[in-house]
Amino acid sequence: MGSRAVKEQVVSELREKLENSESVILADYRGLNVAEMTELRAKLREVGVEFSVVKNTLTWIAAKDLGLEDLEEHLKGPTALAFGFEDAIAPAKELVKFAKDHKKLELKAGVLSGNVISVDEVKALADMPSREELLAKTLGTFMSPMTSFASVLNGLPRNLVYVVEAIREKKEAEAS
Repeated sequence: MGSRAVKEQVVSELREKLENSESVILADYRGLNVAEMTELRAKLREVGVEFSVVKNTLTWIAAKDLGLEDLEEHLKGPTALAFGFEDAIAPAKELVKFAKDHKKLELKAGVLSGNVISVDEVKALADMPSREELLAKTLGTFMSPMTSFASVLNGLPRNLVYVVEAIREKKEAEAS
């Protein structure tokens, strides 16, 4: 395969990843050593995030094809892309957390729902609860009324006996 064909293949794959991901975070990894990059890749992989380093010109071609022209200003210097295919929050959360301990990792921008977002918006995204946290909270909200209802039902037979007894006594008193 020729050089042009390889580049076209990379652009095609990048376009597909940009289009199919919930979010993409761009970061400058300059200054991170091999061990730190390996650690970052492992942490991202644990939360289902794909991490790639691709030439800026190829990223720009793929982004432009998808109408993400605003991404061009962020494609300067070494750029890594963190793709969140299942969870829009995971890439931002992991990269922001990693950048706190590794000052050389610098966030550049992001893409969320087909829109380019700023570093501040990436950080705000990182502060949101993860998909799993949201699902757990939602499930807890649904389960709470059911749990309360179940405890009422659990106590019902004893309470019902008292209510029926009180009604019977009241009717006997009225009858006499």
